[in-house]
Amino acid sequence: TVQRQRGDTTIVVAQEHGVGIGAHPGYRDLQGFGRRKIAGTARELVNDIVYQVGAIREFARRHGTSLQHVKPHGALYMEMAVNRELSQIFLQYMRTVAPTAFVFCMAGSETDIAAREVGQPVIREFYADRDYDDSGSIVFTRDAGRPDPAAIARKVVRACKEGRVRTVTRSDIEIAFESICFHSDTLGALDIVRRMREALAAEGIRIAPVSQLKVG
Repeated sequence: TVQRQRGDTTIVVAQEHGVGIGAHPGYRDLQGFGRRKIAGTARELVNDIVYQVGAIREFARRHGTSLQHVKPHGALYMEMAVNRELSQIFLQYMRTVAPTAFVFCMAGSETDIAAREVGQPVIREFYADRDYDDSGSIVFTRDAGRPDPAAIARKVVRACKEGRVRTVTRSDIEIAFESICFHSDTLGALDIVRRMREALAAEGIRIAPVSQLKVG
């Protein structure tokens, strides 16, 4: 009941501040905050997504707005990135109920590929507070510690200006993205976002809402 009330209130507050409505479905893993993998068939997992996205979509409709985007959460996001069947069934669902909603994903992931195959708009993400491996995927962790806000700001500015990021093996790889992701439960998150915003502004890099982005 508390979660339902918070969902409704959050959508009202988002509307008051001109913020687009998005759903963030994950594994049914409340204790692990959706960062532990749960076994299931692709159809079973998409049914869980349908249940969660449907709730947010209906709350949005109740207040006269629509779903702007869907971004799978945590371990489910990582599983979809490498699971073609799961991504394809998920995108079939999106094409049916929200064909204009953006799907947030990593560039080159199975989710990205499946979305582009069916014409679903995507927003590719760059992860500010996570490390990358040489494949261009983030190194998944349940505990990121307390990263250095200044180092994260430099990493983000470089990615925006050069389209490159340093991996855990000290290699540089190309990275394509339209959105920067960081986690509010990362220690020092408020300082991180302030440093990032200041650094981007100092470089003349404009921060814009998803609704204003022109993506292919």
